[in-house]
Amino acid sequence: MTQQGLDAGLVFSIGPFEITETSVTAWGLLLLLGGLSAAFTFHRSLKPSLFQTAVEGIVTSLEEAISAVAPQCARRLLPFIGSLWIFIVAANLIGLVPGLHSPTRDLSITSALALLVFFSVHWYGIRICGLKAYLRHYLTPNPILLPFHLVSEITRTIALAVRLFGNMMSLEMAALLMLLVAGFLAPVPLLMLHIIEALVQAYIFGMLALVYIAGGIQVQILKQEKTQKEPS
Repeated sequence: MTQQGLDAGLVFSIGPFEITETSVTAWGLLLLLGGLSAAFTFHRSLKPSLFQTAVEGIVTSLEEAISAVAPQCARRLLPFIGSLWIFIVAANLIGLVPGLHSPTRDLSITSALALLVFFSVHWYGIRICGLKAYLRHYLTPNPILLPFHLVSEITRTIALAVRLFGNMMSLEMAALLMLLVAGFLAPVPLLMLHIIEALVQAYIFGMLALVYIAGGIQVQILKQEKTQKEPS
């Protein structure tokens, strides 16, 4: 058992692999959200219940937010960006449950999310634009900018991971300090602060991911816009 495992809340280990509280919480959230999604999919009705109406409203809002950045590809990006938003909101808010901590206060989780965004940028770029057109955008407007494009890919991925981790860690530390200083007078304001910050950080992370993907497929977006403007 390593000191790092103790600090991260080690639950158990399988050989050299240490399963921490963060990993258990994150996988538990994935299973819960996956189960709710499957239940909603198999129980949709033409006469929607209050739950179905709420879920459809959330999905519509997510699609509209994506459409504002990449209107031509909103339907294709919705599954990934929507899932990312929902998971991060749930991960940020689960810290409000007594005895649990937000997985996003762990740099390993935020790094994994940032890597997902990194690979998704290239995945959608190649799938939507084609390999040749996607690689060509790294050479525009001038091939001399290629090294800067590559460095930008790495630095923004690191920044994405550190930003979410830093904000959620500082939020929990601030909440702990406030509880130590103000005692039981602080919970209600802290609860509201935690909820607002959780939503804001999830929105920022998802929106940055969307902007990065939209930047990767801008060649195809511009081509479609040009085609639409041309008279038939």
